[in-house]
Amino acid sequence: MGLVQGLTEFLPVSSSGHLAIFGKILGTNLDSEIYFNVLLHLGTLIAIIIVFHEDIWHMIQEFFQMLLIIFANFIVFIKRRRGDTKYTYFKVVNSNYKKLVLMIIISTIPTGLIGLLGRNFTELATNTLWFVGICLMITSGILMLADKKSDNTMKINKAKYSDAYFIGVAQGVATLPGISRSGATIATGMMLGFNKQLAIKYSFLMSIPAVLGAVIVELAGNRNVVFGSADLPGYVLGTITAAVSGYFAIKFMLRLIKNKSYKGFSIYCIIAGVAGIILSFIK
Repeated sequence: MGLVQGLTEFLPVSSSGHLAIFGKILGTNLDSEIYFNVLLHLGTLIAIIIVFHEDIWHMIQEFFQMLLIIFANFIVFIKRRRGDTKYTYFKVVNSNYKKLVLMIIISTIPTGLIGLLGRNFTELATNTLWFVGICLMITSGILMLADKKSDNTMKINKAKYSDAYFIGVAQGVATLPGISRSGATIATGMMLGFNKQLAIKYSFLMSIPAVLGAVIVELAGNRNVVFGSADLPGYVLGTITAAVSGYFAIKFMLRLIKNKSYKGFSIYCIIAGVAGIILSFIK
């Protein structure tokens, strides 16, 4: 299951959909394996941090610089209120990394709201394979739309903050099992004009607060679940497998930037969707 999580989290084929299908095939219910589910997500998070460690380090630095600038502007505000108008405000977002940080914060807000409000429905849908199958087919359609926008040239300096909101909405909708998070966010970014490299990098980086938030919510909602020490080796192996496979999946997606087509993934999602629907009537 760690291999499935690691590969499908970053390939645009829906990790939640595949975990639901493989869970039925293997007779595993991840809803009852809270710690295992959390560790699988942490494994994929480790993969993102390893691949994008330089970008993440720059973003952390720029975030704290933004806080310092906001504090400095507060001091300026106080001085100007006292009549000392020689002081002027500093520009808070004065670099591409600061803009990227702010955009990811904006994206996280609708993602979190949709995720929390739709949590009960999502949990119910995860155990409904025919619904998962239909969502995988919707993912196929999303990827086809992304293919038509593969020649965009927009970089981060030209992106709008409203773009961040809409991509965040797409990530929130992708909490539905079968809707690919990476597929939905990359496709939305490209439909808004992002070039393929920016769309893919933004999709991966914006998943960090989303995954952390999901982990916190899951642990908070299951505080009484007992951790079985006998399961520790399997949990550790699953986490490592998710991290390693996730690392190679990200590298593959970054190389795919040179290829203009998501057609192969689109066809695969149709096949997986049909398989999910068929399994729903067999199992």
